[in-house]
Amino acid sequence: MIWRVGAMVIAGIVALPLVGVASSLFTLQADLWRHLADTQLVDIFFNTLVLLLVVGFGTTIIGAGTAWLVTMCSFPGSRLLQWALLLPLVLPTYIIGYAYADLLAFAGPVQGALRQATGWSRGDYWFPDLGSAGGVALLFTLVLYPYVYLAARTAFLTQSHALIEASRILGHGPWRTFFGVGLPLARPAIAAGVVLALLEALADFGTVQYYGVQTLTTAIYRTWYGLGNREGAAQIALVLIAIAGLLILVERRSRGRARYSIASNLRHQGDPAELRSWMAAAALLACTLPIVVGFVVPTLHLAQLAWRSGAVVGDSRFLGDALNSLGLAAAAAVIIVALALFLSYAGRLVRRRALNRLIEFAALGYAIPGAVIAVGILLPLALADHGIDRLSRAILGLPSGLLLSGTAFALLLAYTVRFLAVGLANIAPGLAAIDPAMDASARVLGAGPREVLRRIHLPLLRGPMLTAAVVAFVEVMKELPATLLIRPFNLDTLAIGVYRFASDERLAQAAVGSIVIVVVSLAPVIVLSRAIAARRR
Repeated sequence: MIWRVGAMVIAGIVALPLVGVASSLFTLQADLWRHLADTQLVDIFFNTLVLLLVVGFGTTIIGAGTAWLVTMCSFPGSRLLQWALLLPLVLPTYIIGYAYADLLAFAGPVQGALRQATGWSRGDYWFPDLGSAGGVALLFTLVLYPYVYLAARTAFLTQSHALIEASRILGHGPWRTFFGVGLPLARPAIAAGVVLALLEALADFGTVQYYGVQTLTTAIYRTWYGLGNREGAAQIALVLIAIAGLLILVERRSRGRARYSIASNLRHQGDPAELRSWMAAAALLACTLPIVVGFVVPTLHLAQLAWRSGAVVGDSRFLGDALNSLGLAAAAAVIIVALALFLSYAGRLVRRRALNRLIEFAALGYAIPGAVIAVGILLPLALADHGIDRLSRAILGLPSGLLLSGTAFALLLAYTVRFLAVGLANIAPGLAAIDPAMDASARVLGAGPREVLRRIHLPLLRGPMLTAAVVAFVEVMKELPATLLIRPFNLDTLAIGVYRFASDERLAQAAVGSIVIVVVSLAPVIVLSRAIAARRR
């Protein structure tokens, strides 16, 4: 009973802002939708479709492919690449967008070097333009594939080499073994990672706004800030929620009644297959290219801009912002992992469709822009603050002030609503991969649900839990809109500083904060990769 009630309470609290957004349906917005249909609705849905297709396909290929190579194969540099493939995760999408916009501009270093080498001038050559849905989707793919890589690598590490060896003994080659054994067993985790990447791409604002690509998110902000129509913006956000729900529903329906757990007696790990000659070179190239394009090139360009700006990374302003970001990200990561573990285990115990649907609904906050979630949180918290203040004045004769809204509590609640899906997407598949027979055996021996969780599931979920914690940590470090609206006075973060400089076209100064975000986020990402690799040993 406690698991069912607790899960319903937690999911209900997290879903409150979403309910607030859904309440906008009671306001008629016919003029707004007519205006959108006449102006930009076709472009919005076309660009959204391109983002979904390109990001979904690209992150699946890069994430799952590289995860299989560095996990199941051995080649020169494979151990280094195991953690290096996570590096693009620390770059926010808007930062890589700013970097490549400056790097590939007509007056930028790449085209400048090309004209100097060939003697060409404007109009003499064609150069790819990132200011389109396809170009922005490519940038998203470069920094979002680690979501799939993390989930897939964790899933591949839990697979038994006995099954892989059996496939090879039966005459299946490496490719057929990958597609026939490895990929199907890792499918739930890979699908969860792809959904996270797609939701992140759908909810992005900084990059698409900078490149002038019309999406549902830009329509939300323009309706909100340009037209002053919050109800209309909330209705557009509902379309994002509907798309997110459809993605999750399609993935769940496609599984059918299939189960992906591995019996405990088959959890045997062996040595990775050693690649030689051209196969080793091809694997090295396939795993190195995403790192170079998605992390090394933009980071080096940002470092060069930061050096030229003359700003000092050790300045007290940057150090204060870094400490604020670090504390908020660490606290939010702990909360998100704890709640995701509780909800996932409750869903495993209760097995009620209504409860599972409520948990899925609570995880849809990842598809909503941070600003919309901020309003959905601030409104009920402001009402609660006013009620507490009236009560305090009546009983004590003293004002209570803002105890909930405008505090770190409100900010952490916004992060939890926004990124709970990150925890669920990593922990739920890991929990589903544990053989239910282990639970049944423990229960027969007299162990209660809490003891089963503590002694059986928690040790087996260390990898997924650490993955969820690091991804949530990095996501909170990069979160911008919700932080801007909810943060307490005099509490700035690195993301806010970067956005302010970039909005003023001071990219060199913004590069300093960007480098600090990268440096602060690198340590937990490296720790995560080493911990995941230790699971094999």
